[in-house]
Amino acid sequence: MSLIDQIKAPIKNEMDSFESKFKTSMASKVPLLDKITHYIVKRKGKQMRPMFVFLSAKLCGELNESTFRGASMIELLHTATLVHDDVVDDANLRRGFFSINALWKNKIAVLVGDFLLSKGLLLAVKNEDFHLLKLTSRAVEEMSEGELLQIEKTRRLDIVEDVYYEIIRKKTASLIAACCAVGCSSVSKDEELIEKMWDFGEAIGIAFQIKDDLFDYQKQGLIGKPVGIDIKEQKMTLPLIYALQHCDRSTRKSVINTIKRHHNNPKKVKEVIVFVRESGGLEYAEQKMYDYQAKAIEMLSTMPDSEAKTSLQALIKYVIDRKK
Repeated sequence: MSLIDQIKAPIKNEMDSFESKFKTSMASKVPLLDKITHYIVKRKGKQMRPMFVFLSAKLCGELNESTFRGASMIELLHTATLVHDDVVDDANLRRGFFSINALWKNKIAVLVGDFLLSKGLLLAVKNEDFHLLKLTSRAVEEMSEGELLQIEKTRRLDIVEDVYYEIIRKKTASLIAACCAVGCSSVSKDEELIEKMWDFGEAIGIAFQIKDDLFDYQKQGLIGKPVGIDIKEQKMTLPLIYALQHCDRSTRKSVINTIKRHHNNPKKVKEVIVFVRESGGLEYAEQKMYDYQAKAIEMLSTMPDSEAKTSLQALIKYVIDRKK
């Protein structure tokens, strides 16, 4: 049994049921839409988001139909943002498969994203799950703000550490935060507990993103992500921010110039990677990642012992130990 299967064990039945419920939530009478949504379901990943929803719900109470709707809402809204992201980024691949825009062009991809977004909203409205809609809408708002803040700052390459955390808190961590809060909110009316679960998910999400940043500087072949991709895309990640803050002015100017003007030159990108490695950027970012992991573990430690708690502890560890 794989580690992911072990983590899923307390919610295996729920995860199995979720697959068919999620499929139903995307149903359409338009053949083209049906074909595209079938393609989306078929290429699902590890399903980390539904896992966070169901485990958080089980941690805080008894699972119910509202929990399933919450998990579907998160997936619908998140999938909508991914479809739109691929259009914005002009990306042809998503998790090794062709993106929607690559197969059906931008116009259809944008409309599919709109359709998925409306399906998520309708699922909440029809069942009067306004408490869940509030949390998922908060995440989508923050994700959009985070993306725009990153675009704005990337143009000037002037990101400091505080701004970096603001970007990843909104862009990446808010979705995992919403998963944990939605799971809790589907089984409990305790506002303090729901907010605590949001903070718990946010800490995991920040650790998750820092891990992603570190992949950019790993040795080629050890991971699934191409090395140096963030530098090529002129993204200011934590290892690079640290390295630039701890070098002399002329080195800083030279590195920023390389990122601005030579980010498509593999030799120059490699020079930036070596600079970051030698500046202690990786060790610094790794320590920050462990700090956020410890924060999440500390918050979880106050909850009663259960199978769900054990699985969430393993999931926090998996986020940090994963190889891609």
